Amino acid sequence: MKRLSQINWQELLNRLVSWRLSNLSERNFIYIVSLLVGLVSGISALILKKLIHFVEVQLTGWFEATTFSYLYLAYPVLGISLTWLFVRYIVKDDIGHGVSKILFAISRKSGRIKQHNTWTSMVASSMTIGLGGSVGAEAPIVLTGASIGSNLARVFKLNYRYVILMIGCGAAGAIAGIFKAPIAGIVFTLEVLMLDMTMAYLIPLLISSITAASLSYIFMGDAMVMKFELVNAFSVNNIGYYILLGIAAGLVSLYFTRAIMWQEGKYRKIANPAIRLLIGGTLLSFLVFMLPPLWGEGYTSIIKIFGGHGSDMLNHSVFYGWKDSPYLVMAFLLMILVLKAVATAATTGGGGIGGVFAPTLFMGAVTGFLVAKAMNTFLQLQLPEENFALAGMAGLMAGVMHAPLTGIFLTAEITGGYGLFIPLIITSTVSYLTIMRFEPHSIYTKRLALRGDLITHHKDKAALKLMQTRNLIETDFEILSPDATLRDLVKAISRSHRNLFPVVDSEGMLKGMVKLSEVRTLIFETELHDKVRIKDLMYMPRHYVSPRDSMEEVAGKFETSGRYNLAVIDNGRYVGFLSRAKVFSEYRDNIRQFSSD
Repeated sequence: MKRLSQINWQELLNRLVSWRLSNLSERNFIYIVSLLVGLVSGISALILKKLIHFVEVQLTGWFEATTFSYLYLAYPVLGISLTWLFVRYIVKDDIGHGVSKILFAISRKSGRIKQHNTWTSMVASSMTIGLGGSVGAEAPIVLTGASIGSNLARVFKLNYRYVILMIGCGAAGAIAGIFKAPIAGIVFTLEVLMLDMTMAYLIPLLISSITAASLSYIFMGDAMVMKFELVNAFSVNNIGYYILLGIAAGLVSLYFTRAIMWQEGKYRKIANPAIRLLIGGTLLSFLVFMLPPLWGEGYTSIIKIFGGHGSDMLNHSVFYGWKDSPYLVMAFLLMILVLKAVATAATTGGGGIGGVFAPTLFMGAVTGFLVAKAMNTFLQLQLPEENFALAGMAGLMAGVMHAPLTGIFLTAEITGGYGLFIPLIITSTVSYLTIMRFEPHSIYTKRLALRGDLITHHKDKAALKLMQTRNLIETDFEILSPDATLRDLVKAISRSHRNLFPVVDSEGMLKGMVKLSEVRTLIFETELHDKVRIKDLMYMPRHYVSPRDSMEEVAGKFETSGRYNLAVIDNGRYVGFLSRAKVFSEYRDNIRQFSSD
């Protein structure tokens, strides 16, 4: 019965695809699918956001502000433990680092994202973050949305270009839904996932993004995620201080990126996952107990800063008595900045699931607040600390994610801080320029870049990434034995349309090759046909490739050697040849896949 139902479902799907091809233009169908992706990813974002908020309120909403709670020691390690059990025994797959996984799918897997990613990241991250994991829900929900787009595109048998587009639509819908930020959803997709800025891509992204954001407004009201009241308007006199903030944000971004990468590398070296969980969970619980603002996403702390109550971040902590001293408050904020990266790495390294999106916004607000407070305290200035906290959020996003436009528009949309567009632009730009001096890759792309698996904005590199060396090997060459004679070569020439002849022994090992242009005069010397051996005519090629070489390496060897054909050798064994003409024909076809209407 189960097999019959599967057959019927497949038949129904085939009929639907057939009807679509007959009755809908490709463009209109893409618009319909993008609407569907926006709906599903928007609903997923709503569910995850509501679930995390509900769990956090139930667990910590009743704590007294003036005292600390030992439950902060228990909740985070419990959350990581539940997540680890879920991933190990139910999912049985790595579901961390959501945005990096999307980039890897685009780079190396033709946009294929596993079906379970449509829900597993949501479940795992809700347990991690709801119980205090110091990470964000945005990367898991972006992976969820991208997986929805990828799998729907493949269900409807869309080609590679549209699979990638639907991944972008899912990601845009997820960001728009969780933040009520449709513009930021689109910009994030174009800037971080590196989709093309063309009308053929932009309209579907708009449809998905605005659909998801509309759902969020319908079910969550029109309130901002983190409401910002502009009390002090932007002053031209403060431009220099925003530039300084941008530099500080760039340096903090560099610290955050390097610290996360270094610590996660240390966690990965611990072979026993139970030991990783114990170390990460224990460290996280201790940090959250000592510094409660490290709990979860950190958005409640940002709201306190925007409301002019930044010192309330010391509530529930052992440092509550420091609230009345601006110097001690700054010391507390500095500890938060340094240890947030430790807490985030402990969460993910210990087995929790979450992203750096929310930690980046949190650290940005703390950076801006700390910089303004320090200048007000030591230089006796009157800088608006809330404005600097807002600009700091954009600055950290620009630095950590290498996405200045996303930082600007997301910060403005989720807070309503449109009146500070100029400070947002200044801080984001300076932060981005600062970190680019030291770190060419974002926290999302660095892992892939180190492995050579990063697809970039450059279409030529993207086209090469799609090509597989094994799929381009040509084998229609006449093979000769080293002991064959010139007469055998003449016969092979008469049968072949190639000008190269590989020389292979009885075990399949390549001993050399003969080039027609180098023996052309000899083949007319009939008296030599039985006297000259192939082993006397062959030569071993200086340049060759392996079936495991990437197409970037192959292209480089074609360029440096100047050859039109390269032998493919696998541990000494002859496999075939790669021709420059076939490789670059495939390359041009892939370039056309990236072209838009």
